[in-house]
Amino acid sequence: MVFYFTSRISGEEYVIYVGEDKYENEDLIKYGWPEDVWFHVDKVSSAHVYLRLKKDQTIEDIPAEVLSDCAQLVKANSIQGNKMNNVQIVYTPWSNLKKTGDMADGQVGFFKQKEVKLTHVEKRINETVNRLNKTKVEKHPDFMQEKEDRMRLERNELKKLQSEQRLREKEEIKRKREEKELRSYTTLFDVNEMKSNQDGNDSDDFM
Repeated sequence: MVFYFTSRISGEEYVIYVGEDKYENEDLIKYGWPEDVWFHVDKVSSAHVYLRLKKDQTIEDIPAEVLSDCAQLVKANSIQGNKMNNVQIVYTPWSNLKKTGDMADGQVGFFKQKEVKLTHVEKRINETVNRLNKTKVEKHPDFMQEKEDRMRLERNELKKLQSEQRLREKEEIKRKREEKELRSYTTLFDVNEMKSNQDGNDSDDFM
């Protein structure tokens, strides 16, 4: 089971989701999307919280209000962290999560430490947690199927863009060819290069 929350405080709607247990977390690690950002309480056991960004957004584009929502949610879903003040929340793009065969279920590492960020939470803000909990929805998603559907849509979109690009290139080639032919035609019949039988001394006079 996965719990979905909605953050609307920034003026835009963002989906935040949390795996129910370490087995759901394994699926989330495996089948995440490029737009996903992973959150966890630093050095303390906690739920794995994911934020789904908009297409083409990066971790640098997370609105401050949404970042605060994610941090409060991950703190609230940590048995130990929820009781602590002044905790650090670690977050990084899903693509930076590293999983090796010798790791326990739910355990992750990072490919690049420089892509790991920290945000500080002074204390739990009940107003924020309660607001998010009011949007909570329980689902049983098929992560593998969702990812396959996503990849198929992206392939179809890429094919469409490539087809449109080829069409534009053909039209550009046609336009240039027509312009070249027009210039050749214009040069061939340049009025400055043409002479009538009224020009020069070669005309015949009729009385």
